[in-house]
Amino acid sequence: MSFLSRIMDLKSQAHFSAGPNTRPVDPSKGARIEGTRKRKAAQAKNRVGLLIFSFAVVYCVIGGRLVEYAMRDPESVSSILPPDRLMASRPDILDRNGQVLATDIRTVSLFAEPNKIVDVDEAVEKLATVLPDLDARGTYKKLATRTSHFAWLRRQLTPKQQSQILALGIPGIGFRPEKRRFYPGGPTAAHILGYVNIDNRGVSGMEKFIDDQGLADLASVGMTSDQPLEPVKLSIDIRVQNVVRDVVVNAVKNYEAKGAGAVVLDIHTGEVIAMASAPDFDPNNPMEGAKEGWLNRMSNGTFEMGSTFKTFSLAMALDTGKVRLNDSFDATQPIHIGGFTIHDFHGQRRWLTVPEIFQYSSNVGTARIIDIVGMEAQKDYLTKLGLLTKMKTELPEVKMPTQPRVWKKINSITISFGHGVSTTPLQTAVAGAALVNGGKLIEPTFLPRTRPEADEVAQQVVKKSTSDDVRYLFKVNGVKGSGRNADVPGFHVGGKTGTADKVVNGRYAHNLNFNAFLAAFPIEDPKYVVLTFCDEPHNGEKGQNIAAYTAAPMVKNIIARSAPILGVEPKFGEGNPALLVSY
Repeated sequence: MSFLSRIMDLKSQAHFSAGPNTRPVDPSKGARIEGTRKRKAAQAKNRVGLLIFSFAVVYCVIGGRLVEYAMRDPESVSSILPPDRLMASRPDILDRNGQVLATDIRTVSLFAEPNKIVDVDEAVEKLATVLPDLDARGTYKKLATRTSHFAWLRRQLTPKQQSQILALGIPGIGFRPEKRRFYPGGPTAAHILGYVNIDNRGVSGMEKFIDDQGLADLASVGMTSDQPLEPVKLSIDIRVQNVVRDVVVNAVKNYEAKGAGAVVLDIHTGEVIAMASAPDFDPNNPMEGAKEGWLNRMSNGTFEMGSTFKTFSLAMALDTGKVRLNDSFDATQPIHIGGFTIHDFHGQRRWLTVPEIFQYSSNVGTARIIDIVGMEAQKDYLTKLGLLTKMKTELPEVKMPTQPRVWKKINSITISFGHGVSTTPLQTAVAGAALVNGGKLIEPTFLPRTRPEADEVAQQVVKKSTSDDVRYLFKVNGVKGSGRNADVPGFHVGGKTGTADKVVNGRYAHNLNFNAFLAAFPIEDPKYVVLTFCDEPHNGEKGQNIAAYTAAPMVKNIIARSAPILGVEPKFGEGNPALLVSY
């Protein structure tokens, strides 16, 4: 029988077995089958519900994570600084009249996402067309690092540069908003204002002072914002500052000097009205002045101030009561001590009164006076006047004065006329102000200060009568002595010159001078002290490289141009009545 025939036979048997003669089904067995069906249907339903619930949970977790990332600080999900940190504001800096000296301006910086750069070579070539000074090799190295997601390419672009780079259409290149510090006056008040770094943090000057008052700490913990801050007003008058800086820069140029500086100080409040040091720098681009310009010679440079120190030596002698104005001292011969010879530059070879010692700047006469005062009293007075200790003021750049480790008699004598102790020009001016304002030493400030506030911090260092005597000596020297070249008609300038030989390789070089002039005006009732200096001049007026022909003319120029701005009225004629002149 074939395979097909057997199949047909089996089907036929099956047909007959399903016919009417088939046995009836057991009812209990059918119920069991129906229960199994319902159970399987319920299981299927439960499984579908469980699957739906699982999908719902997964989607809720994904949604929750998306919400978390949306709410999270951008810094935690990006290597780029957050916008509020980049846009954090610094307070504007104003002069005493409200003129803006420093402010923030909005700018952008260029960054790249190297993992999104398609063609590194093309990107570098295109960027170089807009930024010719771009470091091509360094930029290529940054962009070629495919694992990197962020790299700064150029900070603080100009709007024109941003527009040109946008037009290049380079994928993976972007811009980030920032703030840049801008100084409208450029180098006019560079050493007072200081400058900031690329991240808008104060590096020097009053910018660093502002950060040190808490701004830097707030920035470090992210508590700064891009909202405008309360401006910081300084004691500086930008009009006078322009004059002082102009005179100082011209002195370096005209006298072929290594450096120069000047300060105008309110003697009753200690406010610095103007101060400049040259060479200087432009705080908008401070790196250009990195070699010489960063040094603030007024507060961060120490020098032997020469014969200006005779002011302090005679003042302490008068204050002790051991010397009076009408006393005379032997200046007929040089003094020989410890292998050194003390002689006078303008020797009169006779006995000199105290005013004449000051007028002729007699080293011999001053040495004999300080011998009466005594070394210990001399040290005490110089310390009280702030000439042997570090000056306290807002500027961070303040240098400590230098003095002999062990004082001997020869040191006492040379220090009396300005050799052997090095101080900063600014603290010399502050000490000079104390000798003409009634005897009160007032710490200098670059912030506004009222006269009552100054009186609270003032220290009486000499008697008022001593201050009157010093004003008299200043007046005599301004009329008859080396201060004549600083006199300005109507403003009655008094003061003291100082010409000190520079120390080179441990020895005094007679062809290199440090010249200074300490002045006060109007001398009958002083309101301001002006100190100027000229370091290593080579082309002084009339071929003279001493203070009378370098530092003194600087004072004259400053007072002539700034006194009207400061509201000092000129006085002429007998009794010094005010005179208005029409031009």
